Amino acid sequence: MPVPHDLYQDLKRSKEEVQQKRTKDPLLDSLLNKYSQADAEVVKAEEAKSNDDMVRKLKEARLLVKDKIVKQLGSSS
Repeated sequence: MPVPHDLYQDLKRSKEEVQQKRTKDPLLDSLLNKYSQADAEVVKAEEAKSNDDMVRKLKEARLLVKDKIVKQLGSSS
């Protein structure tokens, strides 16, 4: 069964730390919202047993958002 991706583990930061930064950074907040949406789309596609190409594209889109989050966290540190 597909499960949501653990972004905080990937970022090696606690959820609380990221949430605190999120409240002070509108761009970070927007990116985290986009990530949640992208992750939900991946899970939905996996549950629906969508074709591999579609799932791959959704995962690539999620990764692009995650990369932006990493960059934004680095600039706001």
